[in-house]
Amino acid sequence: MRVVLDAVGKGRREHALPVTSAAFESGRATLVAAETEQRPTVLGLIASGRMRPDTGRVEVDGRADASALRRRIALVDAPEVSEPEPDVTLAGVAAEELMFAGRRSDPVAVRRWLDEQGLGDEASVPVSNVDPAGRVRALCELAVLRTGVEGIVLVSPDRHGGEPAAWWAVAEEVAGRGYAVLVIAGQASQGVARTSLVERARNERVETRRTVGRPRVRRLTTPTKGGRA
Repeated sequence: MRVVLDAVGKGRREHALPVTSAAFESGRATLVAAETEQRPTVLGLIASGRMRPDTGRVEVDGRADASALRRRIALVDAPEVSEPEPDVTLAGVAAEELMFAGRRSDPVAVRRWLDEQGLGDEASVPVSNVDPAGRVRALCELAVLRTGVEGIVLVSPDRHGGEPAAWWAVAEEVAGRGYAVLVIAGQASQGVARTSLVERARNERVETRRTVGRPRVRRLTTPTKGGRA
């Protein structure tokens, strides 16, 4: 799946969202910068097919199809739209999302699921107090459990504090499983994606050198009659 936002804007003179172009696709995490309190949510709503832009166009796999976007893209943690209530425990959030995904949502099943995510110790913690990277992991993993979801739009993970590299690692891990991931965050987080790309390219170059420099091993075979191998 590939989603393209072509010069989308919202509001009079694009006050709600200035003209923005971006693209995200299956198997890759993409970070787009949007500043102010409102604009990240507006961009997230447009990118996930839940709001029509006043200018520009949004396409999924080459077609303008907002209903397909809504079915295939989960909008995660958007302020005042899809963020969980701050005083609900992480277990409570997980129970509700597991139920929506058609999974078992009883206390035993919820605890087992949180343990699998490495978040069992935070089950009784209000979601607003959960470690930022843990919150992102829980909400992203719950989102992709929904039927038909092929990608996620994660809105403003940087507003919770913590190290940007931690929540970006979660985004890349989810993308590595084949999902299309768009992260919308402030300009200060842009360096995280650039650093990740540089490190990935460096690792690929090192691996290439190791492969190219590896000596070729000639297989020895037992000679057949007549002395020919």
